[in-house]
Amino acid sequence: MNTETHASESPDSQWIAYGREVAALLSSSTAESWTDELWTMFSGFMLAQNEMGRSENLSNTYFSFKELLEFFEKVEGIRKGEFREL
Repeated sequence: MNTETHASESPDSQWIAYGREVAALLSSSTAESWTDELWTMFSGFMLAQNEMGRSENLSNTYFSFKELLEFFEKVEGIRKGEFREL
């Protein structure tokens, strides 16, 4: 993913560049598939905690996971035409 922009580019062109990168990422699978994969990864991570020992950053990991799930829920809403301004 290349989200670097030149200093002379407008903020709008930066958002467009980010949008292209997100579109490219999302075109490889559905939002539902991404959500399922996230649950699989997070579940595996949680199960491994018993073997690896508890992580000091477990709460940060959880909230990052939660934000990713919310992102894909919003993406699915946009795909279904349920877009609303934040």
